[in-house]
Amino acid sequence: MSSQFQIEQYGALPIAPNNSPLFVVQCEGENPELPWALVTGGVHGYETSGVQGALAFLKSRAASYADRVNLVVVPCVSPWAYEVINRWNPDAIDPNRSFIANSPAYESAALMNWVREAGIRFLVHIDLHETTDSDETAFRPALAARDGLTYQPGEIPDGFYTVGDTENAQPSFQARIIAAVERVTHIAPADINGEIIGSPVVQHGVINYPFKALGLCAGLTDARFTTTTEVYPDSPRATDEICNQAQVAAVCAALDFATSPPAA
Repeated sequence: MSSQFQIEQYGALPIAPNNSPLFVVQCEGENPELPWALVTGGVHGYETSGVQGALAFLKSRAASYADRVNLVVVPCVSPWAYEVINRWNPDAIDPNRSFIANSPAYESAALMNWVREAGIRFLVHIDLHETTDSDETAFRPALAARDGLTYQPGEIPDGFYTVGDTENAQPSFQARIIAAVERVTHIAPADINGEIIGSPVVQHGVINYPFKALGLCAGLTDARFTTTTEVYPDSPRATDEICNQAQVAAVCAALDFATSPPAA
């Protein structure tokens, strides 16, 4: 992609510095008159379409936004976890709970440092994730074991949904993303309690989390428009390509809305 984009290495994971470089990709030619947008994928390495969706967006759609927004894309925040298909980093730390001061996760700390040194004021940040069956079969039981707690089974939603920020929900922004993705794949319904993964469904396909309080990647910036996507790759109604294209649709809808929001 070097012929089309500016690619910068901003770090390398200590466990395998020669094999786990950290890259940020930008469209050539910053325009000071345009807003900035950040797209991140692979914070949880095992959530494959977060990485592949970010790359697919760069390959197929990013160039078309060059006259509307300055793009920053970090396709794989956690490359070691991507390679070994894990939620955590090598120290059994969840990077997506580690975007905090004095972060214990190198992956999170390195990205935070890059954003801080870049000094960019982002308008939009979309963080690409998946909710998988392995969350219940592997990772939540492992979390309980790590923390010495009793594992309480949960329910994996069948379909795509987004997570908005409790402190800055932006419901119209979330709705635009859901509407765009619904043309690619199905949207997760609420369970019998009106919830998705234990949180109340606040609108079609949307729940909210307090991004900064939980140390989530989507709270990394003070962007006005922020969201976390959650694709469901284990559905019999989905394929790898559908999941990747759902992420691309979500990114495009987020950028379209953020750069030309409807009048209040």
